[in-house]
Amino acid sequence: MTDLTLYYTPGTCAQAVRIALEEAGAPYTLVRVDFAAGQQRTPEYLAVNPKGRVPALATPQGTLTETPALLAYVAQCFPEARLAPTDPHGFARLQEFHSYLASTVHIAHAHRPRASRWADEPEAQAAMQRKVPQNMADCFDFIESQYLRGGPWVMGEQYTVADGYLFTIGTWLQSDGVDIARFPQVLAHAQRVQQRPAVQRALA
Repeated sequence: MTDLTLYYTPGTCAQAVRIALEEAGAPYTLVRVDFAAGQQRTPEYLAVNPKGRVPALATPQGTLTETPALLAYVAQCFPEARLAPTDPHGFARLQEFHSYLASTVHIAHAHRPRASRWADEPEAQAAMQRKVPQNMADCFDFIESQYLRGGPWVMGEQYTVADGYLFTIGTWLQSDGVDIARFPQVLAHAQRVQQRPAVQRALA
């Protein structure tokens, strides 16, 4: 396969895609998007991703966006890495988990650093930000009880792209005012993921 190009910003969910690429042994190039300098709003980057966000993955067929889509793409392009279930029900369960992280957990987190997306009034933004620790704790209580009971990984015995995704979002808990140690299964999972050589390379 022709090299892939991952547009990323440190500390964002793009890290999950980088982990997946490393786990797959995929050839890829990294392009850092400097959010602090507003690079995501430049005409050059908007030509890559009109949403002005990361991650974006340039592929031989065109550029893809949205973390769940990128994770599925990597897993399906490199099936020998076994990063996703191959049966329809298992793959749907993987997508179910990814959808929960993207549509519920990520949004709960974003109300702290990105409150201005939802309200203009400072008092309204502050109220949303105060709610973030409780909302994130509720999300991870659900993940702890519903997704980490059947094995060492999200999908049970098989390590998949979902594990790097959960690990990445779990790194946001501290800044959201939540102690990851409240969730023993999530903490143990994060420690297992962090020990993987591919994850070490991605974090480096």
